[in-house]
Amino acid sequence: MGRKNRNHGIAPTQNAELRIQAMMRSFSGPLPPPEALERYNQILPGAAERIIAMAEGQHSHRLELEKHVITSNVSAQKLGTVLGFIVAMTVVIGGMFLVHEGKSGEGLAAILTALASLVGVFLYSKHEQQKDLAKKTEALATATGPR
Repeated sequence: MGRKNRNHGIAPTQNAELRIQAMMRSFSGPLPPPEALERYNQILPGAAERIIAMAEGQHSHRLELEKHVITSNVSAQKLGTVLGFIVAMTVVIGGMFLVHEGKSGEGLAAILTALASLVGVFLYSKHEQQKDLAKKTEALATATGPR
């Protein structure tokens, strides 16, 4: 028995070529590119306006959250400073009272401990601020790239 020609009409000497082409598009950001918005509108009239309104609403929401977080952080820092001052002054006044009552060693230790704690917290916060600033400067330099 002979072999059947499975090429369906293509002579054995001809080469068949099959091409597959794939295309992928991506975008980043709150809005798709204008061409995509136009296609959305073709499929569902008014979709582009809805997408833009959604992005605007999300932007407003994010700004409001950031504003709230910043305000809360500032309030917490102020409260921490005030409470720290109250605690430190209480210890210093207590130390002065102990010195006045004749317990000069204990009073002096209380005063020096309170002052050393204040200096330590101040130095630590300055060190952390410098580290944070260095990180931000490095991130900014990396983001902008060499010029």
